[in-house]
Amino acid sequence: MGPYCASDMAFVYRMTQLFISDLHLSEQRPDLTQAFLRFLHTEALNANKLFILGDLFEFWIGDDEQSPLQQEISKALRTLADAGCQTFFIHGNRDFMIGHLFAKESGCTLLPEIYQTTVAGQQALLLHGDLLCTEDHGYQLLRKITQWRWLRWIFLKLPLARRIRIAEKIRRGSKAVKQQKSLHIMDVTPSAVESMFNQYQTTLMIHGHIHRPAIHEVSLPNMQTGQRIVLGDWDSHVWYLKDDGQNTTQISIPVPQYLQENQ
Repeated sequence: MGPYCASDMAFVYRMTQLFISDLHLSEQRPDLTQAFLRFLHTEALNANKLFILGDLFEFWIGDDEQSPLQQEISKALRTLADAGCQTFFIHGNRDFMIGHLFAKESGCTLLPEIYQTTVAGQQALLLHGDLLCTEDHGYQLLRKITQWRWLRWIFLKLPLARRIRIAEKIRRGSKAVKQQKSLHIMDVTPSAVESMFNQYQTTLMIHGHIHRPAIHEVSLPNMQTGQRIVLGDWDSHVWYLKDDGQNTTQISIPVPQYLQENQ
């Protein structure tokens, strides 16, 4: 083996993949925005790929809104992409209206709701996670309705101010309904998890949505064991999953500490 050099170090860094979900960025949480921007300028800048598995924003009413927050995040993601880190996005239940204009401006590649890729040397499924919560019948019905293209088309034709009012009303209503639901209903349904593992013939699944970071072992046919990694939300901590090509590591740092360490 020859001498180790700086270019070798860069190659090692560029083998890294990062996975995040449920940042819920909004004007009301500037600390989370700053934490994400610093994440892009540090960890993500040394990675080969960044996967955002939904709910990057608290809500999204159309690519034409162009709020200062949206523009700031879009510009930062574009800078990351231009630096060589491929960025991918799967829609969440809060930002399912993100479209091709945002993708073009930010340099993100929009992925289907279920995406297969290689993580830590094995085939893995990536998804936001809401598809797995099949016991929440009310939410699944709402999700189905919001997928109707004609309804999205009508919504996007409404004046921007009206869409903002509708989004605020839906968010308040969603918060009230969520407080009334049991934790069991809002969690994933085991049978849905097993079914997806079997359908895609994989042993690794990564998702967010439920805001309960953990690593679960799942029993599969033929005496196999699958692993389901749940990403954490960024309410109080910066959460991300790191894949160095061989192993995955779930990393959690309190937001104030992260901001202090990455000034």
